[in-house]
Amino acid sequence: MESCHVDEVRLKANLALNPKNKVTLGQFMTPSVIADYMASLFIPVNKEVRLIDCGAGIGSLTISALKALKRVAIIELWELDPIMRIYLEQNIRALKEPYVIHSEDYIYDSVNRIIGKTESQFTHAILNPPYKKIKSSSDYRKTLRSIGIETVNLYSAFLALTIKMMEKDGQIVAIVPRSFCNGPYYKSFRKQMLLECSIDHIHVFESRDQAFKDDDVLQENIIIKLTKNAKQRDVTLSTSHNQLFNDYIEKTVSFKSIVKDSDKERFIHIPINELDIKNDLFKIELAELSVTVSTGPVVDFRMKEFLEKEPTKTTAPLLYSHHFVNGQLEYPKQHKKANAIRITPETEKWLMPNGFYVLVKRFTAKEEKKRVVAQIIDPKDINALKIGFENHWNVFHFKKHGINETLAKGLACFLNSTQLDNYFRVFSGHTQVNATDLKNIKYPTLEVLMDLGKYYNTQMSQNQIDELIIGAVY
Repeated sequence: MESCHVDEVRLKANLALNPKNKVTLGQFMTPSVIADYMASLFIPVNKEVRLIDCGAGIGSLTISALKALKRVAIIELWELDPIMRIYLEQNIRALKEPYVIHSEDYIYDSVNRIIGKTESQFTHAILNPPYKKIKSSSDYRKTLRSIGIETVNLYSAFLALTIKMMEKDGQIVAIVPRSFCNGPYYKSFRKQMLLECSIDHIHVFESRDQAFKDDDVLQENIIIKLTKNAKQRDVTLSTSHNQLFNDYIEKTVSFKSIVKDSDKERFIHIPINELDIKNDLFKIELAELSVTVSTGPVVDFRMKEFLEKEPTKTTAPLLYSHHFVNGQLEYPKQHKKANAIRITPETEKWLMPNGFYVLVKRFTAKEEKKRVVAQIIDPKDINALKIGFENHWNVFHFKKHGINETLAKGLACFLNSTQLDNYFRVFSGHTQVNATDLKNIKYPTLEVLMDLGKYYNTQMSQNQIDELIIGAVY
């Protein structure tokens, strides 16, 4: 089947889908050029192929896979949507290969197979799983836990189940959001994947909105190739700006540059555009600076009874991201949110004494150029003994107290640099910046940070910050 015809069918099917179901089921169909690239990552084998495609849509991935694979014994496909299954049946029948299309829910069906040990042992899998969060109290989570899978999204659940459905040396190619690569929520999934599979290849799309542009998907996606129970070797990294692959480049790196031996979180780094990570800018752990970073402790909706629109003598400032404009604190500020929190026995444990702190927003908008944006709290700007940091901040502190002024300025300079932003993107593909992420990156030495802090000020331009960094470490 020609790629152009597959894409015509895909777009036609897309228009026929119920928009509510697309959101509910997390349906984003794969363009044929991406499907063809994914299939090209399969290594030819001299045995009968048993192929799985879960969340198959109209069959684009299977069609591409069969161009690359020979001696097909069986294709098994799962698709819940009845409209999709009409197109899927037509497309797969035309391939004239043995197939079964399942209308059951893949999660429940595959778990039952695994528990009953009736699952097929597949040699190949190609998948674009649905993207949707799974609530901790949902039947999905309970079902997955019954076979030892703990994860928070349909896409990672589908991939985890597919791994368990593969035979030894089975090959898996998937296009998935990059969000599983770091952060605490996917730690269990990462550990399972790394325990049961080798990572062979990772492809990154440099433009966030290109892989599924027909569906206006802004999630940053990667293509990952895994092999079940295989010895981990070097990893191929590749990149292209968009789905056309016309500026495709690749390189081979050691697995140790992807997953650090000492990293208990098992973060997956993707050093495509990295600086020389071994340079003097990224040298030590945060703990070596006698500084820690925590999530802002004040969860405002849980403390509504203590919040005030205007500060008084009995309140502490409650700081949100809107209180900073171009790096400058504007407090108090007219806003729908409160400006202050009353100091009471119930609230004091959530407050910190006035001092120098560095704040980093936990969430950045998709359109923002930089992932990490840092602000400085100067105690001279706070006319109070205590400060409340709202939960959408990450707060750098020393044992819940302020830190040295020069060190705070040096940290802010480093965190606001383009060099750090590029480094951070090596292992973080989503727009959330967690305290765990900030604990796991490397920092300049105390000497370098103190040197930066002597010259940094909050009104510097991006070029001035980056030049200061270069002067300090290069």
